[in-house]
Amino acid sequence: MRRFIKVTLLGIGILLIIAQLIPRHWNTTSAPQPNDISRVYSVPPNVTALLKNSCYDCHSNNTRYPWYANIQPVRYMLDRHISEGKDELNFNEFGTYSSRKKRSKLRSIGNSLEEKSMPLKSYLLIHHSAELSAQESTVIQDWLKNVNEADEK
Repeated sequence: MRRFIKVTLLGIGILLIIAQLIPRHWNTTSAPQPNDISRVYSVPPNVTALLKNSCYDCHSNNTRYPWYANIQPVRYMLDRHISEGKDELNFNEFGTYSSRKKRSKLRSIGNSLEEKSMPLKSYLLIHHSAELSAQESTVIQDWLKNVNEADEK
């Protein structure tokens, strides 16, 4: 029985070492983002800072990777999470959305802030600085309200 456990643990260790060699895609770019939300709407610097700090890691083309992102299988989970986040909303691709989709995404952002469903609780466990205070959430919601009013005119 001990031999079976040793062989199993050795096999798992070898698989984890091999997994570290899998090529990775980094969600980072230094290229200008011509379709960024800031090109579509006037985004005040304080709102931009809040969005970048709390949202952009999963909802943009630039992620600030933590040190543990270099370790598989954690990296795989992060990549999947980022991919799902970008599929739902990508601030850097906002300009490519239809008018209807833009309004829908802005409404979803507001709803997420009201429900406090974003940033995700699992993300906040490690990224405490991404948590939005009530005042910060109000700043973003006020901006969303101004954008929606300007769109309706």
